[in-house]
Amino acid sequence: MQIALFQPDIPQNTGTILRLCACLGVAAHIIEPAGFPISDRHFRRAGMDYLDHVALTRHDSWSKFAQWRNEAGCRLVLFTTKAAGSYLDFRYEKDDVLLFGRESAGVTDEVAAAADARLLIPIRPDLRSLNVAMAAAMALGEAVRQTGSAIQADAVLKERR
Repeated sequence: MQIALFQPDIPQNTGTILRLCACLGVAAHIIEPAGFPISDRHFRRAGMDYLDHVALTRHDSWSKFAQWRNEAGCRLVLFTTKAAGSYLDFRYEKDDVLLFGRESAGVTDEVAAAADARLLIPIRPDLRSLNVAMAAAMALGEAVRQTGSAIQADAVLKERR
């Protein structure tokens, strides 16, 4: 399981998502350009010292990411407010890449068309969207629950005792 962020705008959200990836042992991808430098203090503060524990790949463009994905043979699952199918009804696979768009504008039509699946996290119809870090946590939680690809809780609990 992997997470990809398309041209993220807000450093705090990106740092929070990368911290989530580090904690769950999930690889992450940032598709440039990002709306902030990776050295941004807000990004670093949100990610804390967890950033050293995430497998992070930066792609300098959508086309470079698309090339990587095609070579890797991973299915691309886009989370968008413009989808019809619920993320809870989807059957995830262990090698899926969960893609989240820019906070300000989502993804381009080209990116949406390239997705193998487009999923929605249902919310009240009178509200616009969830925070991207919250959406990533919900989506990743469901995906790892279904696939069993999360860090095994039993092993973690035994190690802490």
